[in-house]
Amino acid sequence: MKPWITVADLLSAARLPLAAAFVAVEDHGWRLAIVAGAAASDYFDGRLARRFGPSRVGVVLDPVVDKLFMLAAFLTVARHGLLTWWEIVLVLARDIVAAIGAVAVWILERPVALPARAGGKAVTVCQILTLIAFIAESPLVRPLAWATAAIAVYAIWDYGRAAARVVHPSP
Repeated sequence: MKPWITVADLLSAARLPLAAAFVAVEDHGWRLAIVAGAAASDYFDGRLARRFGPSRVGVVLDPVVDKLFMLAAFLTVARHGLLTWWEIVLVLARDIVAAIGAVAVWILERPVALPARAGGKAVTVCQILTLIAFIAESPLVRPLAWATAAIAVYAIWDYGRAAARVVHPSP
């Protein structure tokens, strides 16, 4: 039987105060440290969960805090006027679709477990690079946001295809 909570879950949960801190601080050095901390906790919680097994809480907690951190961070980017609201929606498209999918699965009571896929991981890396460009006041913020959006569209398609195979397996 899966444990209720593990060390990996505590690392995941650490991203919640980091999300609040990202919004609250203005110092570039602190923001960079916050993004690095969030990325490290995401990496290590995944490694721990794969090595020791997931918990009941972690299966839900990890993706929720990932999405909340990115939402808080990109709302901060939008507040600074570096990206439009619709560019933020595109950068977060994979997260938005995943959240809608999770709610649909919960409402329909048809659990579909999909392991992380390369496209989803690439979106996360590009989101982090976009945040670093924002912190560095780089002119690459918008191009990185658009690259993230393009990869997000691919990830949505790829996850949709994988979900369809789980729901409707080939004979």
